[in-house]
Amino acid sequence: MSWGLQNRLSKIIKPDTGRTVMLAVDHGYFLGPTNSLENPRKTIEPILNDADSLMLTRGVLRTSVDNNTSTPIVLRVSGGTSIVGPSLENEVITTSMEEAVRLNASAIALSVFIGSKHERQTLDSLSELVNQGERYGMPVLAVTAVGKELEKRDARYLALCCRIAAELGAHFVKTYYCDEFEKVVEGCPVPVVIAGGPKLDNELDALKLAYNAVQRGAVGVDMGRNIWQSKYSEAMIKAVRAIVHENASPEQAHELFIALRDDPKKVTLKG
Repeated sequence: MSWGLQNRLSKIIKPDTGRTVMLAVDHGYFLGPTNSLENPRKTIEPILNDADSLMLTRGVLRTSVDNNTSTPIVLRVSGGTSIVGPSLENEVITTSMEEAVRLNASAIALSVFIGSKHERQTLDSLSELVNQGERYGMPVLAVTAVGKELEKRDARYLALCCRIAAELGAHFVKTYYCDEFEKVVEGCPVPVVIAGGPKLDNELDALKLAYNAVQRGAVGVDMGRNIWQSKYSEAMIKAVRAIVHENASPEQAHELFIALRDDPKKVTLKG
């Protein structure tokens, strides 16, 4: 990797732990004003400083994030479909590399839809962005999306998606957690980050998801709804950080969550 590309990536995946807590707030590009993200600025501001990076679109970056933030930006550059459209898988590149550089992004992200009728199109887009990323020193995050077909989230399918993305040059990959997740990681020669997915029933379940993923080889999480749809999002992101960067167990992190929920001035794990 070029120095610039390595430097940008090191701002996201922290060198001291080799891990990352990414905060995903890009859901509006296909879901619209989803629950708890109706006002992006109001949602982002309290938890921005606890994120190792913020993943979002250029529109929300421009309108809803202070330009004096030091939190690195992972800019989503694909879209063009909606939840009510005929096909979620029919995404195209929506934002240029020059725009990403102007916005001082530390990485760019797009979705690839392996197994869909638009597979070739999204893989072509990934390849083109990797070519440009190498030219500009910009890391590319490939998001292994599955559209509405959630039953595809098994190790064999996700390993295929992640490996293809890495083979085409993605510098890191975002995918779903699944049974035998370690097989997905073993077959992918670049760092793997897990998606938080839909809101789980409670915070402990989300913390267990993060713990299991990093224990089985993920370098971290790109979590959205399980943080900012929590009534106590500030406590939740700190609890996730304890798992990712401090190797806390889910129970220890949940204890921290409860302590911060009841007294936000507490900032460390008990004991």
